[in-house]
Amino acid sequence: MHVSAFDRYQHQHSRVHRLDPRAKVLMTLFFILSNALLPDGAWAAFLAAWGLALLAGSVAQLPPGYLFKRSFIALPFALAAVTVLFTVPGAAVLTFPLFSRTIAISDAGLARFASIVIRSWLSVQGAIWLTATTQFPDLMHALRHLRVPRLLIAIISFMYRYLFVLADEATRLLRAREARSAAPVSGKSGGSILWRAKVAGGMVGQLFLRSLERSERVYNAMLARGYRGQLLTMNPHVMMKRDWQELGTAVILIALVQVIGRLF
Repeated sequence: MHVSAFDRYQHQHSRVHRLDPRAKVLMTLFFILSNALLPDGAWAAFLAAWGLALLAGSVAQLPPGYLFKRSFIALPFALAAVTVLFTVPGAAVLTFPLFSRTIAISDAGLARFASIVIRSWLSVQGAIWLTATTQFPDLMHALRHLRVPRLLIAIISFMYRYLFVLADEATRLLRAREARSAAPVSGKSGGSILWRAKVAGGMVGQLFLRSLERSERVYNAMLARGYRGQLLTMNPHVMMKRDWQELGTAVILIALVQVIGRLF
């Protein structure tokens, strides 16, 4: 299985990549918190925050449009806030009948919904920037240095690694099915939808059993290699003067975004 299926780390030699992972985690957390604290309709602040995200991507030497394209994954989840269009009081900007009632979209509700979508979109860009510039083991060690509970770090680490194991097992099952199947030269292969559902259900059950057995073997192998509840690394992760300077600069820029949100 190719590693790029889940791991989107972009190997570069930029200033951002050389930063201590703790500094990058704190930058991202401050950026997301700043977006959450911006008032509704702070369009100038949202634009400044987006400019800050573009600047961070440029300094990290990420491909043009990398953050912009991948951040759209947040939009479907932001649609969960669509109800604010109709529940926030304000002047009606659009009305339409629904059954025996008239539904109105208020200007305040529209501003809040757009602000929620933009906040989510910007925050996802910050998270993508973090994962694109920080390798996963370094990210886990940064969380450990920041006093995140070890149990939570272990759960995240195993969940990430077993994504590859599950995908590998699923690929083997699909390959075995194709090796034991034949398709006619003309016409459709396979049976009805119910038959296909039964086959898919059997494959899911097999995937569960095989992954469970595989996890036992992997855990025993880890214990044999010295695993004692936490991952080891040769990187000392020492915060240097340059790391503190970069973190301080990022905090100042994020604070300026907050000032813009309060003034404009």
